[in-house]
Amino acid sequence: MLRSALDEDTLLATMAGLLDSLNRIGVAASSSKLGGILYHVVCRRIDSVLMPLTGAKLSMGPPGQTVLLTTTGARSGRLRKAAVAFIWHGDDMIVIASKGGAPRHPAWYHNMKANPRVRALYRGADEERVAREAVSEERDALFVEVAATFSNFAAYQQRATARTIPVMVLSKP
Repeated sequence: MLRSALDEDTLLATMAGLLDSLNRIGVAASSSKLGGILYHVVCRRIDSVLMPLTGAKLSMGPPGQTVLLTTTGARSGRLRKAAVAFIWHGDDMIVIASKGGAPRHPAWYHNMKANPRVRALYRGADEERVAREAVSEERDALFVEVAATFSNFAAYQQRATARTIPVMVLSKP
């Protein structure tokens, strides 16, 4: 029994190390238009399965800085999942509705605006949060803070010339 637990821990540590290396490559690659599309289409879908299976210990996104959000569909009312990068700002989680710099906001952003209560699964917790959009100076300051951690967001804003990428603040209720 002890050997099995050690083998599992070793496997998880090896996988986490591999994903960390891939993350560094991923942040650089996702700054490109093709890389942003790949992350949005492929990696986020993998995370919607991988994160619940591992208690958010593993993800395709930044290790320890990826959250799986469960929102309520703005039109359908059905539960929707989206994995996104986040940073901490005090007790709040900050997420960026970039969609890789696409011309339109991601669906999860519209879902949060219509139904601000969300479920957040991240390394260490699965909890309810309440979303609100940061505006004006707060939005700008938070965007700069996130872009300092994830340089790809600055590239996304340059590509999204027809829109200002929203910044969402997720607070405990």
